Parts: sequence; C-alpha cells; structure tokens
Amino acid sequence: MSLVTALVYRRRHRLLGRLVQEALALYGMEVPAACEIGPGLTVFHRGFGTVLHPYTTLGADVTLYNGVTIGRADPWVPQELSAMRRVVVGDGAVLCAGAKVVCKEGVLTVGAGTVLGANAVLTRSTGPGEIWAGVPARKVGMREGHRIPPTVPAQALA
Repeated sequence: MSLVTALVYRRRHRLLGRLVQEALALYGMEVPAACEIGPGLTVFHRGFGTVLHPYTTLGADVTLYNGVTIGRADPWVPQELSAMRRVVVGDGAVLCAGAKVVCKEGVLTVGAGTVLGANAVLTRSTGPGEIWAGVPARKVGMREGHRIPPTVPAQALA
C-alpha cells in the first residue's frame, strides 16, 4: 500500500483526520471524509490533481491515476439544490490519467471493471466491463476476459 493510499484510508481518523487531509493536499489530492472507499484502492503517481466529490462511492479494488476528477456538472448551483445525488464507481474499475466523471442528475454509476480512458469525460452511467474513451466519453469496447464480480445478480446482466 502506497503512502497516499494509506493517507486516504486514514482521512477519517478522529484525532489525525485534519492532519491527514493537509498531507493529502500537499500531494494535490482532495478526498473528503464523506467519500466512501472500499478495500484495495490503488492510487498511481501519488494521485496528483485527483479530486473526489463528497458524494462519491468507490468500490473494492478501484484504480485511480493522477488527475482524476469526480464531481457535479452544475458546480454553480448550491449542493442542496443540485439534481446530482451520487457517483458510484464499481469494483475493479480503472480511471486513467485525467479522466473526469461528471454527474448531472441522479446517480451516475461506473460499472464494475469499467475502464475510463485518459482524459475522457464521462457524463452517463456505464455497464460492467466496458471501455470508455473520448470527450464526451463513448463506449469503445469491452474488456476481454473480464469476469463480472459475483455481487452482480445474473438477471441484472440480461
């Protein structure tokens, strides 16, 4: 586990939380305490420039590269009036360098095992095991040999 990943997991610490948040800021990372982060997070390149919205949920074994942003499409609107509810990144998803996930309304879901290419701007939900790239992001393929996690019900895939 890298130093940055260890800091991310300790950002909610009762006594050291504020100090940990400042240490993350030195790396250019903003990960609010309200973010829900599953086990096995991998952060490459010290996460420089990575910003997560407080209403973000990262599943297990998510990989984040530097410059990833997860946020709202309407930052000029006060949070309580925004139509955005949450961004959920599924287990095993990979968000490459500079990728942006921007939610306009409701819940935007990045499917389990989805890969979001470098500098892609994702504005809608994806399915499991898909590859998305471009501005705006479009589905460009499927991950070969990607196994859907057992937590996904079989009827959801039909």
